[in-house]
Amino acid sequence: MSMLDAPLLAGQPGIQRLPRRDLTLFVKKGFLDSDECAGLIDRIEANRRPSTIADDLGYEAFRTSETCDLEDSDPFVAAINAKLAAYSGIDPAQGEQLQGQRYAVGQEFKAHTDYFEPGGLDFERYCGRSGNRTWTLMVYLNQPAAGGATRFTQVDKMIQPETGKLVAWNNRLPDGTMNPATIHHGMKVRSGVKYIITKWYRERIWAG
Repeated sequence: MSMLDAPLLAGQPGIQRLPRRDLTLFVKKGFLDSDECAGLIDRIEANRRPSTIADDLGYEAFRTSETCDLEDSDPFVAAINAKLAAYSGIDPAQGEQLQGQRYAVGQEFKAHTDYFEPGGLDFERYCGRSGNRTWTLMVYLNQPAAGGATRFTQVDKMIQPETGKLVAWNNRLPDGTMNPATIHHGMKVRSGVKYIITKWYRERIWAG
């Protein structure tokens, strides 16, 4: 599978690659340090709001977390964005706004893909200018007391939250079409609170 669109990930020291041909997924422990994680958590707590989803099919409690847009005008956030782009080798101009999420006890994001379904009701609205999502880079900012794992359901891979751990995956197949094996479930937090950040990149320059 070509890594040209995220050319630096595979060669980073200490990075682990999921040994699957049907999903390009990497994990790096300790990508962010405790101070970086704490600073992001503070910002999420200050500005969180109920999460929403695109292509909403009306399922009750499909996504029950809270969300925070992290502004690049904040130098602290800008440094995190720069670190993600430098580590992956992806053009930062193709990145969406960095987003934080907060999951309290019982909250989850049921199995979903990060890309927008071609032909979906909201496809043109979300992808008309910048194209579909290519890579997802997600970082756990803490380790809740229980629960909150990310399960890639089609390949039966479970990733446990750890403070500072990066999870990165390619939402596409080698021919550029979307990869259904990226479907994943942000599982319920059973004790404590889970915080993450997510950075999505697009096929073209991000136009908002």
